[in-house]
Amino acid sequence: MKTDDLVAMLATGDVAVRRRGAGGRIALAVLAALPLSFVILFVEYGLRQDLVQAMFWPMFWVKVLFPLCIAAAAFVMVQRLARPGVAVRRSWVGAALPVLAIWVLAGVVWFSVPIEERMPSLMGQSWRICALSISFMALPVFAATMIALRGLAPTRPALAGAAAGALAGGVGAAVYALHCMELTAPFLAVWYVSGIAVPVLIGAVLGPRLLRW
Repeated sequence: MKTDDLVAMLATGDVAVRRRGAGGRIALAVLAALPLSFVILFVEYGLRQDLVQAMFWPMFWVKVLFPLCIAAAAFVMVQRLARPGVAVRRSWVGAALPVLAIWVLAGVVWFSVPIEERMPSLMGQSWRICALSISFMALPVFAATMIALRGLAPTRPALAGAAAGALAGGVGAAVYALHCMELTAPFLAVWYVSGIAVPVLIGAVLGPRLLRW
């Protein structure tokens, strides 16, 4: 087909798309991949044995909800970045605020506990595996979101890939929280945030390679 013919076809054809088509496609991708993250949780890690009891502890919900807030804000970013000419606006603030909040909380805890308790509160018992485990949990959602983005039209692929990583990392951290025994704010501020940052960086690197069109 000649270029002039293609332009004429696009100009006269029915090219209307659903207003929320991008968001729906990305949401479907996340929902399809989420069960795989839970499979990884159940097969490789398992739920913490005192999960029901832990649900009555405020820090448990901090551990679950702060990455979910990051994921929600990143979802808004991804669906905006999936469409040409759509501004991200201040949705990035929604992803940054939970991180800032957990850092502030960690700082308060760090300076309020005795010196001998500071490093244990930071390192916990699982610092070696935490960030890697979160990234592992995030992998299905990351892959599904990137596939969904390939079927859309992101014009800022590095940023779109990073947003997909933040979405996946937030979901992965929330899933991993159902296994993780750590409850101190300094631990969450360093190792959970690091685990979320890994897919963000991977998405920023892979975005220009996988999402260009």
